[in-house]
Amino acid sequence: MSDSQNVVEAVVIPIAAARPEEYDAATRAALEHIDRQAVRAVADGRPERTRKGYAQDWASWGKFCAASGVPALAVAPGTLVMFVEWLWTQPGWKKGSFTAPSTIDRRISGTVVSARAEHGLKLEDGVARLARNRLKQLVKEMEEDGETRGRGQAPPLLVEHLIRISAACPDNLMGIRDRALVLMHFAVAGREHELAFNRVRDYAETAAGIQADLRVSKVRPRIVPVPYGSRPSICPVRAWQAWKEAADLTDSDSYAWRRLHNRWHTVMESGLQPESIGDIVTRAGERAGIDIRFTGHSPRRGLATSSRMKGHDQIVIAKQGGWAPHSKVLAGYLEVVDQWEDNALLGVL
Repeated sequence: MSDSQNVVEAVVIPIAAARPEEYDAATRAALEHIDRQAVRAVADGRPERTRKGYAQDWASWGKFCAASGVPALAVAPGTLVMFVEWLWTQPGWKKGSFTAPSTIDRRISGTVVSARAEHGLKLEDGVARLARNRLKQLVKEMEEDGETRGRGQAPPLLVEHLIRISAACPDNLMGIRDRALVLMHFAVAGREHELAFNRVRDYAETAAGIQADLRVSKVRPRIVPVPYGSRPSICPVRAWQAWKEAADLTDSDSYAWRRLHNRWHTVMESGLQPESIGDIVTRAGERAGIDIRFTGHSPRRGLATSSRMKGHDQIVIAKQGGWAPHSKVLAGYLEVVDQWEDNALLGVL
């Protein structure tokens, strides 16, 4: 008898599996509890700033419900359209203004996420599609009427601005910190909260420069290589090294970007808040006498713009700043540069 004839094949006995509609009440309750726990675990893992933003969005939804008589948990296509129309009439960030379209879009997202994560609602996919279509209609009407809302896009902070900002930073702890922060902010195309969460260990020094670990990000964490710059005055690696030495940042677990005492200007243990990082960028531009009001988003947009001006591909830029490879937002930034380099009139007139 051959070896093959001596082999006893394993017999697999299929186990009859109950279909979901056949689950008993106890099983359904247990599975719903597991789902709620999973949603809660993901929600608790979000950055604090994201959680606060969603809480504000849900609070806005609550005000709308109180004003319109809509039940708080009635998150549906029709009520979200009503929410958009209600938000459209609400006051904006400054006196005499109205809510910006970008804020309304964020309120929609935050409300839907909160309804699912915080209140366990099982909402259909695309529940907010109708509301966003209504928002687009309102924006079109606004533009046809010549109305503007919101602050508009952040102006890009370019290399020419970095040179002036670096030169204007005073030769003290505040100036050394501000220079290093703005230059690193630009180099990693960072978001304010990404830098705010950085620890000293997240800037690993190598022979070629720094590996910046932006491990806390509400979009996509990433490790960004930051090489030495050709101009020492605006080199983010040298600026970081100068700040690290001046502030005596010897504890690798401590915050990389630290507050300074209001009176004594000594380095404090606490890190900077995301909003404070944006304020430092704004003040750095003002200190340099630049007639542009930069925001915390300006270095991020500035890296994208400056890199494109040097001919870098969108994929390369996206990787540096943590954008999706074919991000529409990033494409919009690059289009500002491309409109002159790839223009239908070139060579025609």
